[in-house]
Amino acid sequence: MKRVLDENLIYEILSVVEEIPLGCVATYGQIARLIGKEKNARLVGKVLSMAQYYGDYPCHRVVNHAGRLVPGWAEQGELLQEEGVFLQTNGHVSLERYQWNY
Repeated sequence: MKRVLDENLIYEILSVVEEIPLGCVATYGQIARLIGKEKNARLVGKVLSMAQYYGDYPCHRVVNHAGRLVPGWAEQGELLQEEGVFLQTNGHVSLERYQWNY
């Protein structure tokens, strides 16, 4: 069965992303839990990959469960560092230090 992305769901995800404070990060799974779809972290990633079609959202503040940045998006690290989020030597964000406590 094919599922269609519902615009309400897209905006629900993006509204959570919009709430991530400057200098903090959230994980895909964290956002999925906040919208009541805890098993849909990949859906969050899919929506964020299309976010530019819906407005200007701070998608650079979203990382994976290990603090890894989006592969192939070099600007993400630069944007985070401009906000005071420093990367570890492995290029990941320390979730202990920077994860958003909603």
